[in-house]
Amino acid sequence: MAQVSSTHRPSPRLSLTQVVINPANLKCSSLPLLSLRNQYSINFHLSWLGFFVAFLSWFAFSPLIPDVIKTDLNLTAAEVGNSNVVSLCATLIVRIFSGYFVDRFGPRKVMACLLILGAIPSGLAGTVSTANGLYIVRFFIGILGGTFVPCQAWTTAFFDTNVVGTANALAGGWGNAGGGFTFIIMIALFNRLVEDGLTPHVAWRAAFAIVPVPVLLSVAVATLVFGTDHPAGRWSDRHKVVAARIAGVEPEATAKDEDAEKKDGGSGVDVTVAPVLHYNAVSELDVAVSKPFTWRVAYEIVSNPLTWLPALGYLTTFGYELAIDANLANVLFNLMKSPSFGQTKAGYIAGIFGFLNIFTRPLGGYCGDLIYKKFGVPGKKYLMIALGVAQGLLSLGLGVYIDKHSEPSLTIIIVLFIILAMANEAANGANFSLVPHCNPCSNGFMTGIVGAMGNVGGVIFALVFRYQPAPAGRAFLTSGIIAMVVNILISVVPVPAV
Repeated sequence: MAQVSSTHRPSPRLSLTQVVINPANLKCSSLPLLSLRNQYSINFHLSWLGFFVAFLSWFAFSPLIPDVIKTDLNLTAAEVGNSNVVSLCATLIVRIFSGYFVDRFGPRKVMACLLILGAIPSGLAGTVSTANGLYIVRFFIGILGGTFVPCQAWTTAFFDTNVVGTANALAGGWGNAGGGFTFIIMIALFNRLVEDGLTPHVAWRAAFAIVPVPVLLSVAVATLVFGTDHPAGRWSDRHKVVAARIAGVEPEATAKDEDAEKKDGGSGVDVTVAPVLHYNAVSELDVAVSKPFTWRVAYEIVSNPLTWLPALGYLTTFGYELAIDANLANVLFNLMKSPSFGQTKAGYIAGIFGFLNIFTRPLGGYCGDLIYKKFGVPGKKYLMIALGVAQGLLSLGLGVYIDKHSEPSLTIIIVLFIILAMANEAANGANFSLVPHCNPCSNGFMTGIVGAMGNVGGVIFALVFRYQPAPAGRAFLTSGIIAMVVNILISVVPVPAV
């Protein structure tokens, strides 16, 4: 892999308080995560928070369905599996359309709308009394999975090339961690309601009304009130920055001096603006602006092999993660069921997989940015593929271990799936450090396609778990082989140097 000169490429800036703005596109080339006095930090935190709270309803069934919901609704194992697939199918559809709406209206408005729409079926979850009712409610709650698209498109719009991989991975990882927190919150809340005298029949229904609905609506309101559409201001003004730069005019809100200067960025925060005359764009992403969606644009994106490199990679990694989040508690419950091991313990252990996203997915994005500095876009590509293959090998190994032992050790299973989770979630982070370089002028639609393919993978792997329930390790083995084969095949897709 050839090295790429970084003469004009800014080094990753990991300052957690200082805002450093690229005057060519008004994007932030630092990560001021600990400051809330600038639009970059506020929008970053709103992006991951919107995705995070979506899980409070989207995945709320998973920790309770192995025992209490299954018993209450008299569900078969097949019906439980079907409900998981139905939920993922809805998210697949919504993610595709979300990409279109992001390019047209901007990620902030799309995020808020999805949270509001998702709150409606969440409030109706307690009315479910049959398997068909469960399918319908979980289908419409699946709308919330579409929040991933505006989450990633939002951070891509606000952060510059040198840190966009880390920003995307942090937002995606912290948002994904909502899956782990949901297991803890819903189980603890259900147990508390039962202890307070409610029957299980009433307790799990009340849990949906107490947590997901008010939280979803509150974050939606915060997004509309405190968020902004684009570094240039309104979403409709996004073209003005690059147009001014091409015309030789400095965009509004940039420095006038050759040397970097300090200026007021609002609310008393100092903003460092990179020197205009020292900056040279080296990547299409540096000056890319989202185009309005047309069928011609859609055809160009869909027919571009570069689109399918991260899309198929995400199918194997995020798709696998979705299936694990939906099925792991059920697998552990059936595999280890005993007087000392029930729904609560299975749910808490399964929640570890989601919790690890707090640092594993950001690690993948950060490594992508570091590799990009030396090897350009090909470095990000091969990092993503290497982690995808590693995930496949580890899943295969976990499946073989479970099936080769009549009484597998819970400790060994936990260790194996933690290592597996680290490779899987780092691969997701590396993937979305690559995505901004693929069709950068259609960021929303591109993000929607990749996100939707993650759900296609979720459906595929959910079907693997649905139709290969026994022996317990076979689904892990099959899923591992699929991941390895697909990642090896996509390695032939060429990418731009920078």
